[in-house]
Amino acid sequence: MRLDDNLYKPEKIDGYKLDAYEGPVSFRLDPTWSVPPSQIHLLRFYSGKEQYRTYGIYIGDTLTIDRDTVIMYCHGNAKHMDNYWQRQKLLYARGKYGVLQIDYRGYGLSEGKPSESGLIEDVDAALQWLKKRGLQPERLIIYGFSLGSIPATALAVHPLSLSPSKLILEAPIGSIRTMVEDGAILTMAPEFYTDLQTDNIQLIRSCRIPFLLLHGKRDFYLYIETHGAPIYANHPGPKKVFYRVDGADHENLPLAMGFERYAAVIDSFISH
Repeated sequence: MRLDDNLYKPEKIDGYKLDAYEGPVSFRLDPTWSVPPSQIHLLRFYSGKEQYRTYGIYIGDTLTIDRDTVIMYCHGNAKHMDNYWQRQKLLYARGKYGVLQIDYRGYGLSEGKPSESGLIEDVDAALQWLKKRGLQPERLIIYGFSLGSIPATALAVHPLSLSPSKLILEAPIGSIRTMVEDGAILTMAPEFYTDLQTDNIQLIRSCRIPFLLLHGKRDFYLYIETHGAPIYANHPGPKKVFYRVDGADHENLPLAMGFERYAAVIDSFISH
C-alpha cells in the first residue's frame, strides 16, 4: 500500500534502442518525424553529491546550443528513455528545437535509486551540461510529463544551474496528497501511504514564467479536475494557457490532439 516505491517504475537495460525499441509505447511517429543520426547524441552526466552516472539523449546540433532554443524534457515514471523516444522526436519538430531528455537515477542505464530530490538533481545535472555549452536562460524551455512535473516545476520555481524562460506541463502531478486522496480505498492520513512531499498545486503559486498546461479529459491516473486544474488555477499568470484535450487519457495526449496540432501548440507557446 506504500506509494513511495510504486510511484517509480524504472527498468534497467543494456543499451538504448530508440526507433528499434519494440516495447509497448503510447504512439509511434511516421517517417516524416525521423531524426538524422547525426543529430542524436547519447550523453553521460554525473549527478548529486554521490556523482551517480546519469544518461541522457540530446537531439540537435551540440555545436549550436549557444544559439538554439532547447527543450529540457522530463519524462514520466515508466521504464526508460526508449519509452519516451517518440515524444522526444515530436518535440524536436523536424529540427526546430534542440531536445534533451535524461533517465533519472535507477532508470535505463543510470545509476542509483530514484527519489524526489534525485529527480531534481538529475535534471539539474543535464542543465549544467547545457549551460556549459552556452545555452542562455531565455532560450531554455522546461517540459514535465507526469512524474516529470516534479523536477520541471521545482526547477522553474527554484532554478539552480539555469533558469528556464517557460514551463510546460502535461498530465502533471498536483500533489502526493491528492494522489493518495484520489486512490485511497480507506480514509487514512496520506502519511500512512507515503513520505513523499511533492505539492505542485502550492508550488506553482511562486512560478513567475509563462505556463502551458496540457491534460487529457479522460486521464484516470491523474485526474484533470484534481491535478491539472488546481495547478492552472494557482499559477499567478499573466501568461498561462490550458488545453483540456478531448479523448486523451494519461499516455496518449499527443495522439489524441493530432501530432501536427500538438506540435503547433507547443511552437506557438514557445514563440510568443
